Amino acid sequence: MSATISEYPSPSNNARVYVVEDDPHVRTLLANILLHNGNEVIPFSNGAEALDAVMHYPPDLLLLDVTMPEMSGFKVCERLKKNPMLKDIPVIFLSGMGATEDKMRGFQAGGVDYITKPFHSEEVRARVNTHLSLSTLRTKLAYQKLLEREMRELSEAQQATIFALAKLAEHRDDDTGAHLERVSEYCRLLTEQLGEQSRYADQISADFVACIQHASALHDIGKVAIPDSILKKPGALTTEEFSIMKTHTVIGAENLQTIFNRYNDNPFIGMGVEIALYHHERWDGKGYPDGLMGKNIPLSARIMAVADVYDALRSDRCYRKGFDHETVTSMLLKESGTHFDPEVIKAFLSLEEQFSVIMP
Repeated sequence: MSATISEYPSPSNNARVYVVEDDPHVRTLLANILLHNGNEVIPFSNGAEALDAVMHYPPDLLLLDVTMPEMSGFKVCERLKKNPMLKDIPVIFLSGMGATEDKMRGFQAGGVDYITKPFHSEEVRARVNTHLSLSTLRTKLAYQKLLEREMRELSEAQQATIFALAKLAEHRDDDTGAHLERVSEYCRLLTEQLGEQSRYADQISADFVACIQHASALHDIGKVAIPDSILKKPGALTTEEFSIMKTHTVIGAENLQTIFNRYNDNPFIGMGVEIALYHHERWDGKGYPDGLMGKNIPLSARIMAVADVYDALRSDRCYRKGFDHETVTSMLLKESGTHFDPEVIKAFLSLEEQFSVIMP
């Protein structure tokens, strides 16, 4: 019979080790060594008992004798490794058989280590500690990957939901079509180019690129509050109507800020606030809503301004036909240093062909 748990009391919050050994003297010696090591030790005299216990009360590690009656340690390990829920439990074999082929048989069965009898106490402690540490690290890495995947899925769900809301605002303007999708791609291209060759390269990371690609869809979300009589007016807006139209920047930013206040660790929403509020600012300070000038305008909004104006000028409107790529390129270049950041226009000129393909 195996010893009971009460014979080897130890803190239950430490690593749990099963000692499976048919020799009672060796079993007691191993238990004492591991108890001194601070482990919770549960001893068994045969493999069948150990396998049954593993199913109900999995250990952190098995110290497993090879030569036992009825079921060898190799067989115990092979059965353990066939169970998907238990296969990652590390198994250290303990045996008087020290030949290379015996050790190879142990590793083939799924063991992580092989200790030859007679053993030294310090060797047992060291090897057990090593594999417990490795097992803990693997568990932490697996948990981290799971957490990262769940966070990524949650972030993607949030982005999809907000993009859907942005599309609702976009659909109020029948002329815009796939504006959000195109602008998203323009922003990605411009930002990647700026990250490679520009004075802003040190400000741009892969996360910044991904963030602006998604956040760009939020630039006109405030238009949902603009009356149709203004938003869909076929002719020029009056001064009063234009004043109302301009409020879409503040309305969009304020609503996004409400979300960001609750989820302030979400850079996607934070950049969305910047873009919604400042994408109509001008490099020369004559834009709105705050009349910011030059680099006081967030970089994300400066990139967005070029992408948005390019697509707007290329698109058909109820009051005009869209301009061709060459004409729009000339218009943007003319506004470099006044409406637009010259560095962003320089990046645009490097990407002309790609822009023309996105909006043929």
